[in-house]
Amino acid sequence: MSLIIEKVHHLYDPLHCLWENKKTQRTVTALLIGVFVSSLLIIELNRINLLPQSLGQVIPTNPFYAVYLAFSLLLLTELISLIFILPCSISKAVGKQFEILALIFLRNAFKELIHFSEPIKLAGQMDAVLRIGAYGLGALIIFVLLSFYYKQQFKRYDTGSGAALFMFVGAKKLVALILLFLFMVLAVYNVSSLVGGHEKIEFFAEFYTILVFSDVLIVLISHSFFPHFKDIFRNSGFAISTLLMRLSLTAPAYFNVLIGVSAAIFALFLAMAYKRSFVEKNV
Repeated sequence: MSLIIEKVHHLYDPLHCLWENKKTQRTVTALLIGVFVSSLLIIELNRINLLPQSLGQVIPTNPFYAVYLAFSLLLLTELISLIFILPCSISKAVGKQFEILALIFLRNAFKELIHFSEPIKLAGQMDAVLRIGAYGLGALIIFVLLSFYYKQQFKRYDTGSGAALFMFVGAKKLVALILLFLFMVLAVYNVSSLVGGHEKIEFFAEFYTILVFSDVLIVLISHSFFPHFKDIFRNSGFAISTLLMRLSLTAPAYFNVLIGVSAAIFALFLAMAYKRSFVEKNV
């Protein structure tokens, strides 16, 4: 088993370094900007009927589609960052999940603008305006809650021997590699479905479903290294918060924001209670 974990470290570490490399991040940023600008240009060409009819039928004419596309790609990069954060800290990974959820709410707010015609008029669009307000408010509340959530993080010193820690981190890296593989499978499937004209899956909802199972797997893995009740409860509670986030992604308008904010409040109180249990122990 130790040999497998060692190979996992050797496979994971170069991938992590490659993704976190400044050159890689600059390249990703340049690609996002390029996609956004080029999609705006293509949409504008379609609006003035300069594209072939075959392309004009499948390319939208509302420029806010470009914003939606750019945000979707940005969220994909954030998901990759989430995968690489997981072995470092479970609590930080949960915080990253909420960061992504807040960005999804902002993306949904921009998506509502697709229903508006040019020039933008509010007449007959009050439902969309209310949804934009709900998504924006939900994202803001999660942003504020996260600032308090991260303040609850603390460094533990009872993490066991070096060998045990090496095995535990290696097991989490193995989970991260599996998540990265499934991420690529979902991405390839969605792209092939889009090209082939087949029905796509809801990418972020499906990936958060996978995250729920990965969280449960980490609960089971961590039980061998941290068998205390408070550790099991915290990790299981984080799995519940991920489940609530997953439910919010497919819930109806307004309810999705309510569930997402409730998940953030739950995670915050869980982190506060967990930190307090250590403070009381050391008093």
